[in-house]
Parts: sequence; C-alpha cells; structure tokens
Amino acid sequence: MTRRFLFVLGSARADGNTELLARRAAEQLPPDVEQQWIDLAEHPVPDFEDLRHDSDHVRPTEGNLALLLDATLAATDIVIASPLYWYSVSAQTKRYLDYWSGWLRTPGLDFNATLAGRTLWGVTALAHREPEVADPLVGTLNNSAAYMGMRFGGVLLGNGSKPGDVLNDTEALARAKTFFAQEAPLARFVYED
Repeated sequence: MTRRFLFVLGSARADGNTELLARRAAEQLPPDVEQQWIDLAEHPVPDFEDLRHDSDHVRPTEGNLALLLDATLAATDIVIASPLYWYSVSAQTKRYLDYWSGWLRTPGLDFNATLAGRTLWGVTALAHREPEVADPLVGTLNNSAAYMGMRFGGVLLGNGSKPGDVLNDTEALARAKTFFAQEAPLARFVYED
C-alpha cells in the first residue's frame, strides 16, 4: 500500500508553531507519499454524542465528519498536530478522537480493523522548557494507538509561544528532518512493558 499521510491540525491559530513544525517534518517525506491536511478550525465538528447504549452510529455521508472519516480510513499514517493546551491535546483534536469511539461502533465500517497496523504520529509545540510537561499529550496518543492496534511513531516536540518561535528551536528542526523516517513500533500501554 502506498503511504498516505493525513495531517490533522488541531490549533486555534492558523499557521501556528505546531503546524510550522509539522510542515517542516512533512517536507522530508518522499514525493510519492500522498499528504492530506485538514485543519479542524476550518472543518469543525459538533460535540461527540455517545450513543453506544442507545442506538447504532450511522456513517456520516456529508460535511466535515464524512471528510474526516474518509480521510482517516484512507490514511496509512495519521499525524495529530496539536499544540499543547493545558498539558494535553486541544479541544478540537480531542473532539476528533472522540469520534473514533462512534466510528468503532458504526455497522459495516470496520474502523478498528482498518486502522490496526497503521501508524499514529504526533507533533506539538509547547511554551515550556521541560518536555515532560507534554507527557499527558504523548500518553493520549500512545494509548489511543495501543487501543486501536496501531503503531506509534512518537511525538515531535518543539518549543514556541509567539507565532514563528518554533523556527528558532534548532533541535526540533533537526529532529523534524528524520522524524517520519523512523520505524514506528506497535503501540503498547505502559502496563504492558
């Protein structure tokens, strides 16, 4: 299967530090790798409603939810590009991930079987010098990948607060050059180690 990357942008700011870092990493992908970029601020979805005990989920056929679902199913690699907001992913990003719960329960979709073995990546910018403050974000993505039977490529961390700050983080820019070239292991929950 030809690799196809879906970049899900979860920032409240256009062209923010996280997106800049993600685009730097994406520049290193081979030209034959397809890339699709979806900005959740430009493609908002309603709050997720948990219907698992009330009724079946229905496959969305139009609008932003259908766009996100189809792009997610078509991707071999999903990149969650969310700034670190209150030590985790942004609200827009969390809402997108919440919809995975519904898609798991949508008849005929085989969401889990489709995503199993594919790769989840993360990119984030944080305004803090100690990278450990991003551990909750990393845990959210790792555990989501583990639950789905996906591979997890880790999270590319960059430092920046004001627009463009991440471009001064030479270590993050150096990591971006090889980030997607690494082999992503099968995700595991912490308790499985």
